[in-house]
Amino acid sequence: MPVYTVHAPVANSMDFRATDRFAFVRDGFHVWAAAFGVLWLAWHRLWLALLGWIVLMTVIDIAMVKFGVAAGVVFLVDALLALLLGFEAASLRRWTLSRRKWRQLDIVVADDEEAAERRFFDRWTARQRVAGNDQPAVDRGGPPPTRDVPGQPFSRPPSPPRDDIIGLFPEPGASR
Repeated sequence: MPVYTVHAPVANSMDFRATDRFAFVRDGFHVWAAAFGVLWLAWHRLWLALLGWIVLMTVIDIAMVKFGVAAGVVFLVDALLALLLGFEAASLRRWTLSRRKWRQLDIVVADDEEAAERRFFDRWTARQRVAGNDQPAVDRGGPPPTRDVPGQPFSRPPSPPRDDIIGLFPEPGASR
């Protein structure tokens, strides 16, 4: 099963309104990053990594051509570098998020990103409730019911206790 890391922007107060900005980064091999490296890096806005990738590929290709390396070997080296980008794509995304001052909140194991989100938010909301339920009170538009309202079922007093006892000893004072 894939492993996802969950990242959030650093803010003064993490609350439920910031959840739409959370980033889920799947660990593992990224086929599209290996096949279309420059486009994949631009799509994910990894600008520094994109610049480094272009410089690295250009320098390596120019150096191999200058030293008279065969075209097949140049293609093989480019393919190996593309595989390297496919394997390290998730690390580049995490590195970029950390450079942008995002923090890693959790690690989630799930079948797909939707299941990872569901699993993470189940745990995260449970932790938020335990940490302190400081959500604003909800105003329902009216005062709470009282027992002084005539004709309402909640205004009837509770029925007096009967002689029956519910439990293991049905008779009061019976021997055990």
